[in-house]
Amino acid sequence: MTFKEEINRRRTFGIISHPDAGKTTLTEKLLLFGGAIQEAGAVKSNKIKKGATSDFMEIERQRGISVATSVLAFEYNGIKINILDTPGHKDFAEDTFRTLTAVDSVIVVIDVAKGVEEQTEKLVEVCRMRNIPMIVFINKMDREGKDAFDLLDEIEQKLGLKVVPLSFPIGMGYDFKGIYNIWEKNINLFSGDSRKDIEETIEVNDLASSELDELVGDVAAETLREEIELVDGIYPQFNKEDYLSGQLQPVFFGSALNNFGVRELLDCFVNIAPKPRPKNSEERLVVPDEDKFSGFVFKIHANMDPNHRNRLAFIKIVSGEFKRNTPYLHVRHNKKLKFSSPNAFFAEKKEIVDISYPGDIVGLQDTGNFKIGDTLTEGEVLNYKGIPSFSPEHFRYINNADPLKSKQLYKGIDQLMDEGVAQLFTLELNGRKVIGTVGALQYEVIQYRLEHEYGAKCTYENLNVHKACWVEADDIKSEEYKEFLRVKQRFLAKDKHGQLVFLADSAFSLQMTQQKYPNIIFHFTSEYN
Repeated sequence: MTFKEEINRRRTFGIISHPDAGKTTLTEKLLLFGGAIQEAGAVKSNKIKKGATSDFMEIERQRGISVATSVLAFEYNGIKINILDTPGHKDFAEDTFRTLTAVDSVIVVIDVAKGVEEQTEKLVEVCRMRNIPMIVFINKMDREGKDAFDLLDEIEQKLGLKVVPLSFPIGMGYDFKGIYNIWEKNINLFSGDSRKDIEETIEVNDLASSELDELVGDVAAETLREEIELVDGIYPQFNKEDYLSGQLQPVFFGSALNNFGVRELLDCFVNIAPKPRPKNSEERLVVPDEDKFSGFVFKIHANMDPNHRNRLAFIKIVSGEFKRNTPYLHVRHNKKLKFSSPNAFFAEKKEIVDISYPGDIVGLQDTGNFKIGDTLTEGEVLNYKGIPSFSPEHFRYINNADPLKSKQLYKGIDQLMDEGVAQLFTLELNGRKVIGTVGALQYEVIQYRLEHEYGAKCTYENLNVHKACWVEADDIKSEEYKEFLRVKQRFLAKDKHGQLVFLADSAFSLQMTQQKYPNIIFHFTSEYN
């Protein structure tokens, strides 16, 4: 296959949703259709004993939530699909925002009963800002939920999307009969038997025919005819160009747990989803089919293998071919590195790959060279942008609970912070370590992982901080700056990169400080430098 054909057959997308809408279950079913796994497992369902393939951290299995972003790849009908499954829980939003820099399109999963939830709104807003093409999948149709038209209205109003249904449910909950596929003009009948892997579809070219009544019953058939007529009248025709430019969002209905409506989604997705797209760097626009390789780190994960304390940097390939054992330039360090065992992923199973193409995600063994946002190229200096670090909202002192294990504790904290799980601040006054996170759940994850992966125990103490602000001063020799350092000594810390941070204890004190020291600038995000 030629280089261009390899690029054209790749689809890299992320799945986003509110927790519990069924995102991980949908990921599993997509893998099932791709023939990548034999039996799909649900995150929390007593009926199915197998845990989900894409949740590989122990804490995820216990709680039934996805904490880390996992990468899964499979082939379907000659198309190479890369899925990035993101955490839905809001405490891990930063990880999800970063992942969205590495995808070419997105599937948004919505729960039929709960409709559009707050977390979905935030994530969709990020996709809209970047014009990422989106497909909406309304899940759990086998349960009682909101009316299909009400849901479509809610999606349009709350998410600001312009939708076009490409499939439509026949009934819902107890009366759920199946799905009419508008895109392919056929009907998929729901048997409720999840053991049947892939349902048969029945072609129905003419909704007026009596065949429909025989299949689903007179009442349901009549309702469907009226609803499809309404759909034709209200919603625009599907237009691929509008979808690719982020102006139009196709909607599918189904039940991921029962394997229903997933094939329709996948078939349409393979057909319309964008192939790898160009990406802006600070220097220029980079196009996928350029000869020279370039890519960027969007995630770092420590301890993929609990027996070896290893770190993997996840790289999204933007242009050119990435080859094993070839030296590439690490732009920030300005040094050449080569990688003898680049990995492609299938949840926690990894395979070494000799060559990867734009759109692929490659895991590189990392001994501490990489930070999130780093660029690798064949020699050109490029910096891909758009991965900021937000000011945390929760702050706690971290204390060592086992004096004999202090080395393990500091190594563990160090590695977890590199992953971007949270941010570490060291107080200037006494060197105490403070951990800042976007959500409170991250403290549990850190504590759990320190103990289970590094054998170190820690305790936390609350710290009253309103905001962490990165300090920028034009003249560090000025009297004003010296006075600021002296007066605010108790509230100053350094972040992991040695930048000065002011930990304001209230909105009022931050305001007073800004007024008192007008020549010092306080930033709420730090772009990784």
